[in-house]
Amino acid sequence: MQQQFRRMEIEEFRIMEEPYYLPIADEVALFESAYRQHIPVLLKGPTGCGKTRFVEYMSWRLHRHIGNRDEEGVPLITVACHEDLTASDLVGRYLLEGEETRWIDGPITRAVKVGAICYLDEVVEARKDTTVLIHPLADHRRMLPIEKRGELLEAADGFLLVMSFNPGYQSVLKDFKHSTRQRFIALEFYYPSRDQEAEIVQNESGCPAPIARDLAKLAEKVRHLKAHGLSEGVSTRLLVYAGKLVADGITPLRACETAIVWALTDDKEVQGAMHEVVDSIFGE
Repeated sequence: MQQQFRRMEIEEFRIMEEPYYLPIADEVALFESAYRQHIPVLLKGPTGCGKTRFVEYMSWRLHRHIGNRDEEGVPLITVACHEDLTASDLVGRYLLEGEETRWIDGPITRAVKVGAICYLDEVVEARKDTTVLIHPLADHRRMLPIEKRGELLEAADGFLLVMSFNPGYQSVLKDFKHSTRQRFIALEFYYPSRDQEAEIVQNESGCPAPIARDLAKLAEKVRHLKAHGLSEGVSTRLLVYAGKLVADGITPLRACETAIVWALTDDKEVQGAMHEVVDSIFGE
C-alpha cells in the first residue's frame, strides 16, 4: 500500500508529452546506456545550450516495466542548486505539526525511493559539504544515508543521478572535488551548428524559416564577440525568445534588441558592437 502511494505521489514528476529535442551527436545513446548500467551522468555546457531540455527529453523517452504494463517516461525530479542549499534540503527534515514532528522526504530521497531521475542543475553552486552526501549514490553502492533517521536507503532500480554545470563559470571556489567528478561519465554540450540551431529556433518559436536562419547566423557572429568583452555568447534559448517575439508581430530588429542585445550585457560598447551585427543581418 505504501509503495502504491509513492507511485501516485510521483506521478506529478512524470513528463507525459514529448519535449522537443534535436539530437546533436550520440548523446541520446550514451545516456540510455548509462541509464541501463546505473552510471551517473554529468552534463557540461554553456547557459541555454539545451542541457535541461535534454534531461527532460530523456526522462520522457526512457521506458520502464512496472508490474504487468509498460509505462512511458521515468519521473524527473529537478533541484535548482544554489549556495544556501543544505543536505536537509536534499534529503529531508523533521517538521513540527502541532505537538508532533513529521518527517518530510527531500527531493533526492523521493527519487531514490521511487526510481526517478534526480537532476541537480548547476550543481557547482551548491556547498561542497552538501554535494559530498551524493557519493554513496554515485558509485556501486547506490545508497543514500539519512543520518537524522539512522537509515540507509538503497536506490530503486530506475534511479539515476544526473548533474549539470557551466564550465565557463568555474573558479577555484566553485569546482568539483575530484572524488565527486570521478563518479560520473561526462557529456559535453555546446551550441549546435547553424543549420541545427535554425531548425531548433523555428520549431520552438514558430517564426518563419528565413528568420530562424538569420537568428542562427546572428548567434554565430555574436559568439565571436566574446573576444571583445562579451562574457558569454548568446544562448539558443534567447534566440528562441527572439523568434517568438517575431512570430507575435515584433520586428526582428526590436526582437533582437530586447531578447539578445539588452539581455546579454549592460556594457554600452559591447551593445554597440552587437547592434552593428544585428543591423547587418536584419537592417533594411
